Amino acid sequence: MEATKIIDIDPDNIQETDMKKIKEAANILKSGGLVAFPTETVYGLGANGLDELAVKKIFEAKGRPSDNPLILHVSGLKEMKNLVKGITPEVNNLIDTFWPGPLTLVLEKTDMVPDIITGGLTTVAIRMPSNPIALKLIELSGLPVAAPSANISGKPSPTRGDHVVKDLAGKVDLIIIGGNCDVGLESTVLDMTGEVPVILRPGGITKTELEQVLGRVEVDKGLSGNSDIVPKSPGMKYTHYAPKAQVYIVKGSKAVDNINKLAAEYEKQGKDVGILCFDDTYPLYHYDIVKSMGNRKDLNEVASNLFNLLREFDNTTVDIILSEAVEEVDIGQAIMNRLTKAAGYRIIEGE
Repeated sequence: MEATKIIDIDPDNIQETDMKKIKEAANILKSGGLVAFPTETVYGLGANGLDELAVKKIFEAKGRPSDNPLILHVSGLKEMKNLVKGITPEVNNLIDTFWPGPLTLVLEKTDMVPDIITGGLTTVAIRMPSNPIALKLIELSGLPVAAPSANISGKPSPTRGDHVVKDLAGKVDLIIIGGNCDVGLESTVLDMTGEVPVILRPGGITKTELEQVLGRVEVDKGLSGNSDIVPKSPGMKYTHYAPKAQVYIVKGSKAVDNINKLAAEYEKQGKDVGILCFDDTYPLYHYDIVKSMGNRKDLNEVASNLFNLLREFDNTTVDIILSEAVEEVDIGQAIMNRLTKAAGYRIIEGE
């Protein structure tokens, strides 16, 4: 592959010259190439979702397991109707309320969708992003765009353009750098194929918000971390979001004291320790590498910062990361889902 072309576009001020850049990117997608681009959740790595050979390039570039389904991104409902069956009034209500935005819907697929997209399942995941660059790229390509996160599989998802460049330069045709991702966590994935809607992956749209539209909504029991229960979404069984250092989550009312004690013990063992905390507890730690996720009362800020902070630790010498926990309410459920998977379910319970 030739050197990856990198272009910058301000999503809040798309100029005429930028439209030419987006059209160039769209043409790459139409010709079977790979384009990394910003969305409101995380950066995505896009290919023509109807072209099996193009989609294979995504798996190769990321090192992604082939049974891990991909989300198809559309710019309008007309495209969606060719890809899925079973668009019920409830589905339409969700679309009217949350699209474009960080909600992915799982529906029965049509024969138009290749099996490589769905990991052999009869269902397909589909969403309409709200980022203006993403929407225009999909629209100009005239294609459903398959796009997982634009990172090496297993690493923290990319929320900044430089994350994408570090992971994928030389492996894709073009990278669009378009600022920081607002949500900072991947979309909520909601299975609408059963009697009761089921959240397969928590994300930017919360269970409470979904219940306001649908009434009863369940959460996949496989997300609990219980090794005896297999998640319904194949991708959720893999380790994700992990920095190089081992992450431990420390819970409980004495988390700060326990983290300080653990940090001292690890340092005696000759290990470099990093700490992930909040603005209010930041002054209580006296170690070289302490990073705040933000205001613990502003979980949207915490979500937006999480992946970037995990990646920042990769630029340090830390061997161990000790993290405070987030209250599991609303988007806090999604934050803890990502943090727990980054930790490989290493959780230290305290008082």
